[in-house]
Amino acid sequence: MKIATYNINNINKRLSNLLRWLEAREPDVVCLQELKCTDVMFPSKQLSAIGYEAVWKGQKSWNGVAILAKEREPVLTRDSLPGDPDDIQSRYIEAAINGILIASIYLPNGNPQPGPKFNYKLAWFERLRSHASDLWKMDVPAVLAGDLNVVPTDFDIYNTRSWLNNALLQPESRSAFEKLLQQGWIDAVRELHPDEPMYSFWHYMRNSWERDAGLRLDILLLSKAASKRLRSAGVDRDVRGHANASDHAPTWAELD
Repeated sequence: MKIATYNINNINKRLSNLLRWLEAREPDVVCLQELKCTDVMFPSKQLSAIGYEAVWKGQKSWNGVAILAKEREPVLTRDSLPGDPDDIQSRYIEAAINGILIASIYLPNGNPQPGPKFNYKLAWFERLRSHASDLWKMDVPAVLAGDLNVVPTDFDIYNTRSWLNNALLQPESRSAFEKLLQQGWIDAVRELHPDEPMYSFWHYMRNSWERDAGLRLDILLLSKAASKRLRSAGVDRDVRGHANASDHAPTWAELD
């Protein structure tokens, strides 16, 4: 079972890119972020035409998350992160697929920092940590996948110099991510590729893609039951080099 996460950065604008990748790589499950469309504008018919059913939570202009499943019907279990009933941003969706509980996550960016956006990021991270703890205690195969908007360590970025003030690298952001790992979750890509940067994001500015000036932002965290089934993981980095590409590349893990 190949599970991928892909910040598509506007699904309708980059639909042809998405469909091409789906048909070429045939992942079983895809967690999408930054749909940037309302629910009614989500291209469910085009996806269904190539064998993918979906659950999604859109939002006009910004945010939006979805989970696609190949030749399966994802069973929606949650379309928002618990802990703040007043939070209207579409950043979390969760579904059961073939015996695995899978979440698509678009964690807040947090810039500029310090300020209210960074405070929201940290509060959201804490809500995620709390919910992840509940999922961990269930002791079921589970995958938390998405754009976590954190660079976990300096090894996960080409150069820290121009990013030192960015919310992605702040000690508070990294500490929040580390607290997730301390629950027991396994970072699938880093587990199998401890000595490679494995970038998944290249900014549109300053020829970042051409210079391989990348960051690792897109992460799949596996529960204990899921990590026992981990067989391979990687980044389809070539997708970032296509015309009209998202600034992220699909990141994936394959489970027995």
